[in-house]
Amino acid sequence: MEPRVSMITLGVRDLARARRFYSEGLGLPLGPDVGDEVAFFALHGAWLAVWGREELAKDAKITDNGGGFAGISIAHNVASREQVDAVMAQAAAAGATITRPAEDAFWGGYTGYFADPEGYLWEIAWNPMMPELAQI
Repeated sequence: MEPRVSMITLGVRDLARARRFYSEGLGLPLGPDVGDEVAFFALHGAWLAVWGREELAKDAKITDNGGGFAGISIAHNVASREQVDAVMAQAAAAGATITRPAEDAFWGGYTGYFADPEGYLWEIAWNPMMPELAQI
């Protein structure tokens, strides 16, 4: 396996709401229009997709137990502390729930977390020891 992630797909209960949150709220560019069953967003070097939760579970041949915390977060690294605060404010204005306000991290950076309207966790971080993360 090569060291790369090509796409992150989030199974959502309300596709229209997820599409609005990511495109209008967070400003992610919508990818190709492939109908009303899935939405793609272009990221630097990868794609984010939102797809019906039941359809994603069916595609993976698993049962959707509707459980809570999935044990995963998606990280978005930025170039400054101020950018962390700006993205967190943008997410809150778009309808995200701030689960951890931005604060100094034990590892020397500055980070906060929000949950999108479906509950998926996003970490917004400034990491001065790895500035290249903000360029990915």
